[in-house]
Formats: sequence, C-alpha cells, structure tokens
Amino acid sequence: MVHRNAPLTETGRLRLARCVVEDGWPVRRAAERFQVSHTTAARWARRYRQLGVTGMSDRSSRPHHQPRRTAAAVEEQVLQLRREHRIGPLRLSIRCGIAASTAHRILVRHGLPPLAAVDRATGEPVRRYERARPGELVHIDVKKLGRIPDGGGHKVLGRAAGSPNKDRRDGAGYAYLHIALDDHTRLAYTEDLPDETAPTCAGFLQRATAHFASLGITVERVLTDNAWAYSKNTWRNTCRDLGIQPRWTRPWHPQTNGKVERFHRTLLDEWAYQKPYTSNRDRMEAFTDWLHWYNYFRPHTGIGGQPPASRVTNLSEPHT
Repeated sequence: MVHRNAPLTETGRLRLARCVVEDGWPVRRAAERFQVSHTTAARWARRYRQLGVTGMSDRSSRPHHQPRRTAAAVEEQVLQLRREHRIGPLRLSIRCGIAASTAHRILVRHGLPPLAAVDRATGEPVRRYERARPGELVHIDVKKLGRIPDGGGHKVLGRAAGSPNKDRRDGAGYAYLHIALDDHTRLAYTEDLPDETAPTCAGFLQRATAHFASLGITVERVLTDNAWAYSKNTWRNTCRDLGIQPRWTRPWHPQTNGKVERFHRTLLDEWAYQKPYTSNRDRMEAFTDWLHWYNYFRPHTGIGGQPPASRVTNLSEPHT
C-alpha cells in the first residue's frame, strides 16, 4: 500500500519510467518533472527495464536474512500450545520464555485469529451473522438472578448477613428475566416472571410478539436453546398460533444464541452488578430505566455505534 506522503502512485511511477525508458528523457529531467529525487527516478526506470509494469508495485521491506528471528522450534511450541490450550500471547510468552509481543507476531504470521474471534470449545473461528430485516429472527432466553431481600443482600450486608438470599423458603428465591432480542436491530423486550415453565414462556412469547408488533416489527422466527419449556407442545402450539417458526440451537452450543448471551453479560455489567441494591424492587426499577436507555440511547458496537431503536424504521414518536 502506498503511504500517504508518497509523491508517486503506481500510475505515476509508470509514467515517469516510460518517459525515461521509452521517450528517452534524461533521468534528471524526469525527476524534476515528477518532483522526486534523481535516485527515485533512476530506481523506477531501472525496475521498469527489468520487470515492466509489474515492477511498479511496492516491495516488501522485510530483510532477506533474519538471524535473530525466533527459532522454528519455539514457533512450533507457541502454535501447539495455542491449539491445545487456547491461550493468548501473554500466557504463551510465559510458557515459552519469549516476549508477549513476539508470541503475538508468531500468531499473526501464521494467520491465527484473536481468541475473541474463536469458539473456545472447538477453536474454530466464530461465524458471525446478522439477519437482513427486523423480526426475521428473535432470540429468546431466560436469565436467572437471585432476588434481593428487603434491606439488601450480601453486596450490601456482607456474606453472612446476606445469606437468606440463598434460601427459597425465605421468600427470596430467583428472578427469571425472560428476554426477547431482535437479531437485526438488537432491540430487547424483557419481563421479570416467577418461573420458566412452558405456560410462562408461551405467555411471554405472546406479549413479546405484541410488543414488537406495536413497533412495526413482525416476528417471523424465534431461536431458543433446548430447555424443557421450549421443547413442549405448549411452546410449539403458541408459535403456530402466532405464525412464527420455532428454531432451536445446537445442543451444548450456547454460542449459537450468542447475541442474547452477550446481552446477558451486558445487563449484568451495566445493571445487575453495577451497584449494590437494597431490595429486588429497587433493582427492577433501575432495570426499567436501563432497558429504555439500552434500546433508545446506548451506542451498540455491533451495529456501528448506533442504538438499537435507530434500526427500527417505523417508530412514530421520539423517546426521551
């Protein structure tokens, strides 16, 4: 690639070389005409005589001999450890006795992608996809969180005082956040429900479909994991009645439903564990505001830094 300060592109080099080689210009005259040094003009003329048009491209600046390059045995050790343990440059450098930057260069030289771009279970590159229009595919899942007793849980009171949060008989138990996430827009609809049984999941699907319809989005397919509730006839019949095609992820492959899994991590980092809450009601009130901010204002890196609502073309009123 020609750097931004280069006085000649490949086309300019070719014109200069032809002036010297074919038209008989003196090298110094050509250098003055194209505003380059005498040495530069002579170089491109020489390469044109030797290689023709193909000689006008940049050559690699890599030296022909690299006596201090990492030994082949060390490179093979780095590659083998990466394949077997799926670890990054820092841990590879400690195991192999080399600098982390050297381990990184070895991985790049052999075309190995960053760990964030591979499936940790198989080591295969993650195949990312995005549906072409809103509603074409909606990801559905349930995130289970421990309910916070009135007065606060262990994050407020400490482990010993907050232990009732672990006891269902104390009235705390779990919050089941049912989540529907549109694949194209990343728009999310969520409800806090008492369980994750088949009737509850089916009712959530009906309300989620109605919510998306109010935004002008027609749900065509839903993708879920293979949980018990999603494998029952209650779920299948609800999908049929709504005109939705049910889809399921591959068993033991949660990355298939990766967008909603990533949403789980986002809501944990930015809402559930963002600060200590004194009650479950306090936390859920904060969630209502956070979800509105996520849908309408939060920049989403997966869609070019725009909020999910920016991809919904039928929103009729601004949200503030």
